[in-house]
Order: sequence, then C-alpha cells, then structure tokens
Amino acid sequence: MSQAKYSEHVLPVRGAPSHPPSFGHRLRGSGTVARRAWRDAYVRRLVVVDAGCALVAGAVGRLAGLGPVHPWTAALPLGLFVALPLVWVLAMHAMRSYEQQFLWEGLEEFRRVLFAGALVLAGVAIASWGLELPIDRGFVVVALLLATALTLASRLVQREWLRRQRAKGRFLQTTLLVGRPQGVAALHQQLLREAQYGYRVVGCCLPTAGTDTFDGVPVLGGPRDVVDVVRRYEVDTVAVLPSPELDGDALRRLGWDLETTRADLLLAPAATEIAGPRVRIRPVCGLSLLQMERPELRGVRRVAKTAFDRIGAGVGLLLLVPVLLTVALMVKVTSRGPILFRQERVGRDGRIFAMIKFRSMEADAELLLERLTAANEGNGVLFKLRHDPRVTRVGRTLRRYSLDELPQLFNVLKGDMSLVGPRPPLPSEVGRFEADMHRRFVVKPGLTGLWQVSGRSNLSWDDSMRMDIHYVENWSLLLDLMILWRTVGAVLRGDGAY
Repeated sequence: MSQAKYSEHVLPVRGAPSHPPSFGHRLRGSGTVARRAWRDAYVRRLVVVDAGCALVAGAVGRLAGLGPVHPWTAALPLGLFVALPLVWVLAMHAMRSYEQQFLWEGLEEFRRVLFAGALVLAGVAIASWGLELPIDRGFVVVALLLATALTLASRLVQREWLRRQRAKGRFLQTTLLVGRPQGVAALHQQLLREAQYGYRVVGCCLPTAGTDTFDGVPVLGGPRDVVDVVRRYEVDTVAVLPSPELDGDALRRLGWDLETTRADLLLAPAATEIAGPRVRIRPVCGLSLLQMERPELRGVRRVAKTAFDRIGAGVGLLLLVPVLLTVALMVKVTSRGPILFRQERVGRDGRIFAMIKFRSMEADAELLLERLTAANEGNGVLFKLRHDPRVTRVGRTLRRYSLDELPQLFNVLKGDMSLVGPRPPLPSEVGRFEADMHRRFVVKPGLTGLWQVSGRSNLSWDDSMRMDIHYVENWSLLLDLMILWRTVGAVLRGDGAY
C-alpha cells in the first residue's frame, strides 16, 4: 500500500477538489492517524472558541454596568470576568462536551452545553452563599446566559461548516458495514442519504460469500475477517448490524480485538430511526438491554411547545410587520386577485383547517391544475412543477425565499399549526397515505420542518415521509430550535424551492 494513497486526510469523492483542507495548515500522516488529526484540531478549536464566547459574555456584563454591591468589592467582577473563560471551559470538560462521541451530529452536544451553563450558575450561587461573597447577581446571570447562547450559536456555526466541508469530500470517516445483506443494504442507503454526517462506506463483511460487491459496496470478507479488513483498509468506524454470526461472545471478542486499531465500534439496532434521547441502556438480569422510551408527545412538554409556538409566532409577526405589508402591496399591484390564498389542509388528529399564504399564483390557478397534471415533476403524491406557468413573476421570488409562507404565523398563533412540524398535507393527499404515514398526525403541522431544511422539493416522496415520521418520533424543543436555525440558511439559499 503506497504512502501517497493515504498521505492526506481528504478522501476522493466525485466532484471534490484535489487540494486538502485544514484548520490553517495541511495535516499529513498515514491513514487513520491523519484522518484522526482533524478531529483533535476540531476539538482544540472548540475549546478556544468556547473560551472566547465566555470572554465576550463577561465583557458585555462588565460594560453593561453590572458592578459590585460594595466599593471594597470593586475588583470582584473583574476577577469573575477574567476567570469566566477558564471556569467555562472546565465546566464544558466536566459535562464531556468535547468528547467526540457527542460532536458533529445529534442534539446531545447542545444539551451538554446547557448543562454546563447550569453547573456554573449553581457553582457560583453555592460559592456566593457559602463564602458570603457579595457577588453581583446581575453580572453572573447576564454573563452566563450570554455565554451559553454564544456557545450554542458557535457550535451550530462550526457544525454547519463541517457539514459543508464533508459535502466537498473532506473530513470523512471510512466505514465498514458488518451484518446480514438486508441490514447492510438498508444502513448503506441511510448513510448515502445522510452524507453530510461524513460516513464513507469503503466495504462490507457479509456472512455469505460468493460476490465481489453488494449494493455497490465491495465485499471484503466475512464477520471473522473484520479486524484484518480494518487494519488493511485503515477503517475509522465499524458499524455492526444484528446478526447471529456476531452474538454476545463474538461481539465482545470483536470489541477487544478492535481496541488495538483505534477504530470506533458502532452497534446499529433494528430501529435505526429512533434517536439517541429515546434509547437508554437498561440493566436487566445482568444484561445491558436497550430500552426505547415513549415519544414525548403529551403533557408538560406539549404545553411548553405550544407556549413556544405562540410566543414565537407573536414576536415574529411584530418584527415582520414591514415585510408583511411590503409583500402584500407587491402581490396586490402586480396581479389581479386576493392578497391571501386560503387552502384546506389536514392538521393534528386529522382536523381540517384553513392554511393561509400570500398568493403566488394567478387567481384561476386551481382551475388550470388539471391541464398540468401530465407534466407533474412532484415526488410521488405531491404535485410539483419547476416552471409552473401559473406562478406570477412576484410569486417566483416569494416562493424562492419562502416569503409566501409568512402568513402561516397567524395559523401558528391561532393554534392550527406549529413553528416546526411535519408538512401540512392536502385532504386529497391523505387519502393516498399508507398506514404508517398517519403517525404524523399526532403533532401539529409546521411552518418549517426537517423536510424544509433538507432539500424541500428536491426530496423524494419516501424521504419526505421518513423525515416527518422521524420528527414525530424524536421531537424535542432543542430539535425545534436546531431546525429553526437551519431554516434561516435554507431560506436564504433558496434550497429546493420552486
């Protein structure tokens, strides 16, 4: 194996540039060592940025005039300001927010940032009470809240940067799939759909031989050959699916053997669409079993989501009044017909409601629909046409940047919709849904959702439905915030909008 083949941590993919990326310098080395170097550099940058966020937060608190309660304690806020970055980074370490298993995907990274903020706040409160220090509460609260917000925002920005780098073929993790053919094929397709997470499948190990490739992936051996394959191809991650060939004892021995390779071992459960927060390891009779918790769809969390939706919609409408008035005027003066378009949609528990949008089509668009059915470019049940002649000139701009959907904030305020949720379907579409698709009706439809930030009209029908079901099964307020953040970028780029 030539040194040149693995001299860079950039893996060749179609359309990727030939030059290697770095955090300001070129990372060289062989195989896994070089590919792991970028992970360590990423973590070091997180530490520096987190400390910077705490420093900025402390400076803002200081400049805001939040000072001492007694003249002789004038140096105390300054000391807190200087110590805050160190304390903040130590709290992040204590909450394990720099461990690579929690980075790059999922919501656990952000939960640990929130826990770190709570830890520092509790620590300062206890120290102030126990040592009777007259610490200015205003400074502490403002600085810690701002540090938490800045850290969360910086983590999102850095994660988005990494997603874009991986889309260019950089910072990928070579991955080996192990298991039965059906499971391997399903996981392979899932990793292809979610390419932004950076798992590049280099091969698979199947219990049955007789073919060189399977599902477009090279077959490199069987379950007993995993360790040799990992060493030969310098694999970063081994994903094992349920298989009788890798029972408890065999899987344990595989874990021992992989310890010398530094490859990560991932066990893929059968229910791969269920996210980590709902999966718990539960000891039963000396065994470690996976417990799948119920989706958090009722009770206090639903009340919290409703409050979040109503407040968010109200604030959004107040801030967007100039935009709403401008768009309404443009629609009115550029084409005949009403400013708003009302359409029946299906909401939570199958209830019909009137969804409102700015009109982006000619007034007789519904009558012209039958003539255009043969030209449908939609992703299955949906009707979509990239160059729909019914769309007005102003309507194309409104659709590209989703401005036509802003009146749906009134639907959210009324309680028919949520800020984040599945796409609100037409009654005619629901009649063609398969049984599993009705699961999406246990929550309110959303102004945005996973489908909105993942390609919109460019998605296949199956992918759209899969994302809606995934949202329902794994809903949380933190997930809503993350989707809203990603929506801003998707709207500004006009991703998949037509």
